[in-house]
Amino acid sequence: MAEQRIPRALTVLLGTAAAIVVLAGIREISSIVGPVVLALVLVIAVSPVREWLTGRRAPTWVIVAIPLALVIVFLLGMVAVLTLSIAQLAQLIPTYSDQLNRLVADAQQWAASLGYGSTEISQALESLDPGQLLQLAQQLLSGLVGVLSSLFLIAVLLLAMSLDAPKFARILSNAGAERSSLIAALATFAQKVRRYLLVSTVFGLICAVLDVAALYLLSVPLPLLWGILALITNYIPNIGFIIGLVPPALLGLLDGGLKTMILVIVAYVAINVVIQSFIQPKFLGDAVGLSTTVTFLSLILWAFVLGPLGALLAIPLSLFTRALLVDSDPGAKWTATLLSGEPHPPPPDGPPDEPDEHPRPGTGEPVPAAPPPAPPSSSPSSSRRGHPSPPGSASAG
Repeated sequence: MAEQRIPRALTVLLGTAAAIVVLAGIREISSIVGPVVLALVLVIAVSPVREWLTGRRAPTWVIVAIPLALVIVFLLGMVAVLTLSIAQLAQLIPTYSDQLNRLVADAQQWAASLGYGSTEISQALESLDPGQLLQLAQQLLSGLVGVLSSLFLIAVLLLAMSLDAPKFARILSNAGAERSSLIAALATFAQKVRRYLLVSTVFGLICAVLDVAALYLLSVPLPLLWGILALITNYIPNIGFIIGLVPPALLGLLDGGLKTMILVIVAYVAINVVIQSFIQPKFLGDAVGLSTTVTFLSLILWAFVLGPLGALLAIPLSLFTRALLVDSDPGAKWTATLLSGEPHPPPPDGPPDEPDEHPRPGTGEPVPAAPPPAPPSSSPSSSRRGHPSPPGSASAG
């Protein structure tokens, strides 16, 4: 009896429905999933340090403690700088109330000169209140408090994963023969995440240093805060540069006027676009393995599911999803090609060569191919045996 196949349309519908259900469930527990994924990415990032210590035959507690300390110091330093900078921003914003009111009045006059001085536009401009910017700063501080509250959970997860990492590595190496495709996919995922984080961090630091220098030259307040923001938003694909540009540009407008804002935009475009669009991709290469469209869609998806943390972890989350669903399946090469946007090289021209060996029927043993026929001999005897002479060609006796 022939095997009945499931229609492709039904498979697509069931897969889409399952994906929606899973993503909806992840969104409901995003406060747990987000820290777990962040801890996993950080453990993968410091795994070379752990492997180096293991190769040096360091004690177990050293192998666990040093990578964990590196990650915790990095997180605490980042949070401390952000806390201090945002507190300074909250104190600084109320001092720009006069400048903001003057900008609103200038905008109303400019709109009236263009013939757009309608009541709706005036009401929209008058609704701009410096107190709203202060409320925004307070919201940022409250969000930072939320990060601090989850920092304990991240630290506990880092400790647990750091303790289990050596055991997990041994389990994967022992199970390589049974689950070779899955193990290879997970190893490739970890390698790509480390390379992505390394390249993004190096070029993010370069952009941040140059941005801070430019903001210092333009006398924009809190340049260190905006430099750290540029470093963090460098991990957000496609739109991270714009997110990091908006706050210093607005503060430059309030502090130095329209000219300062334009100079800030020009400096950011010259620094970030050149580095992130022309130099960084050459070093990143195929570390991500995702096309531009898939990267942008993954940003939207994970930001919707996990919030701002999902935007930061969009690339690692997409790489993990690809490793589990695509790379671990030997029959999904076409899907992997579609996601990466890099087609496989075409086969060489001409007919394929004949194989030298053929399988023996009924068994898996190869059988040597039949040797080619021997060329005809040029001796007279073979000529007489193989090809009769025409009448009258025989020599006279």
